[in-house]
Amino acid sequence: MRRLTAALLIAATAVPALVLPAVATAQTPPASLGDRYVPAPWWMRDPVIASVGYVRAEVPANRAGFGATFQSIDRSAADASRKAADQIRALSQALAAYGVDAVRVETAITTRPIYDQYRDEAGVLRDNVRPDRIARYQADASVSITVRDVSVLERVYATVIASEPTSTSRVSFSLDPDNATNSWLQAEAVKDAARRARAAATNAGTSLGGVRVIDPTGRACETDVLAGWPSYSSGAEQATTVDEVVVTGSRVVRSAAPAPPPPPPGAAAPTEDQIEAARLALQPPLRELTDRACVVYALN
Repeated sequence: MRRLTAALLIAATAVPALVLPAVATAQTPPASLGDRYVPAPWWMRDPVIASVGYVRAEVPANRAGFGATFQSIDRSAADASRKAADQIRALSQALAAYGVDAVRVETAITTRPIYDQYRDEAGVLRDNVRPDRIARYQADASVSITVRDVSVLERVYATVIASEPTSTSRVSFSLDPDNATNSWLQAEAVKDAARRARAAATNAGTSLGGVRVIDPTGRACETDVLAGWPSYSSGAEQATTVDEVVVTGSRVVRSAAPAPPPPPPGAAAPTEDQIEAARLALQPPLRELTDRACVVYALN
């Protein structure tokens, strides 16, 4: 009796699938996780090959940033702040002359009191933290610099060093790829997918047919999308290294950085000799970019 019931259930579920039109079959909702049989996507009704293209490129960093601090000490907070501001005024104007598209400058001034000190019973030197025991005020004028055009980085950094700051931070680099670079990398990923698919089809003794799917995200080649099954983890694919010159060839050649306009009269800006004496080699490091794409082909 159980076998007969099971046979009737199988027949009842199989008959509608045979008489439904192709459109209705394509609209079958995905199966639940754990189901034994799942509907395949429309591009798998005929033999296909799904190829994922992986590419990587090394591109020079195109952003740099660093900071500097100028310190001043005086008996009043106002005088200390004014002297600290005087130290960075000419520098800020010299850096702003490059334009916000090349160099962005942020400045800030902070002050803190310096108290008289005394030694306690143990001989430890301590601050006498009382409003009437303030000896001096310390003002710190900080300059935060973001260089968006690395061709002027060396001169900008030398200008800051020649201004004799109290302290400076190390230069940090980052990569912010532009739209042209991203588009080129995606195109190379699609080309790599085509090369892999062509080689696989040739090795299998067949040839590629028409393109069924092109997915720039690579998601269509994942197991759960390709065949309806849950995604299984697999080993990392080897990316194809592409020549960075194709991406950055028009930007690698850098012309000499133009000198900024002179600061207003009376400002104590570094001289050209001081700037050149403080100039150092600052070469942007290479940063890695990767991308992938999925292309599904029919097989002949």
